[in-house]
Amino acid sequence: MSTTVPTSTVVIPGAHLVVELLGHRDLFLRRIEDAFPDVAILVRGNEVELSGPRAHQVGKLFEELVLLLQRGERIDIAVLDRSIVMVRAEQRPSEILTSDILKGAQGRMIRPKSAGQKRYVDAIRDHTITFGIGPAGTGKSWLAVAMAVQALMSRQVQRIILTRPAVEAGERLGFLPGDLMAKVDPYLRPLYDALHDMVDAENVQKLIERQSVEVAPLAFMRGRTLNNSFIILDEAQNTTPEQMKMFLTRIGYGSKVVVTGDVTQVDIPDGRSGLSGIEKLLGAVDDLAFVHLDGTDIVRHKIVADIVSAYERQSSSKTSTSSRKSQTDG
Repeated sequence: MSTTVPTSTVVIPGAHLVVELLGHRDLFLRRIEDAFPDVAILVRGNEVELSGPRAHQVGKLFEELVLLLQRGERIDIAVLDRSIVMVRAEQRPSEILTSDILKGAQGRMIRPKSAGQKRYVDAIRDHTITFGIGPAGTGKSWLAVAMAVQALMSRQVQRIILTRPAVEAGERLGFLPGDLMAKVDPYLRPLYDALHDMVDAENVQKLIERQSVEVAPLAFMRGRTLNNSFIILDEAQNTTPEQMKMFLTRIGYGSKVVVTGDVTQVDIPDGRSGLSGIEKLLGAVDDLAFVHLDGTDIVRHKIVADIVSAYERQSSSKTSTSSRKSQTDG
């Protein structure tokens, strides 16, 4: 009995889009063929003919890439690879990768680069407090700073407050030279770097001088009430439960808060992280969101995603072994 092979045809509106879609010397086309080896792809003029088990999915990918190009997004290897991952997960790259936040210091538009990042940005927009939890490279801090700058520029808030616990494998501020701000500056540097991606250096300095932007260690938050502010607590896994409670109870009227952290990178000596277990404690609180990012949301070099995946597999293996041992001992 013969079976019908699924087929699909995509019509690309315009020869100029065909060139951008296939890439220089058909680089992008070959990348798509490698990603979907069970689908035959034949390009005839401005038509792409597809046949194979996942012909419809590849057709969807081409349609999404065309929409990205029509909306001004430049296709490169990174965008193509993310689009392939999204289409496989039945997500729409044309909606995720064209969601504008603001224009950065270099004139390029700041946008989420994965479905998880889009969920994160939407949660920040829609809630008073958002927890962004995930590994390094998922854009937790960077996107939070982008949302903070956008809120300041649109006058939704009067100031931005960026804060971190001054912890690096234990409190060692006394060994650093200079006054207190000089001592904590290395800990706050990642937040400065993100801020400079969004605003040019001259305007960053003006914002700091006008106190429209404040960058300070977490200890400086004690005793304050923070009204009409966009507050970002970065590296929250290095807070103690007491510090986390202190920080969250600083929030005043008209303020928005983003808390970021990675529970796998706790540097507190006794391991008592204020981020661990907080979702169970506060999950039922209204107007508060938890967004978990993972390896699929990493937008740094591919090797970073591979490293994170390796550690996640090791962690899962240890958890599984521990569970089996516990059942055996019981």
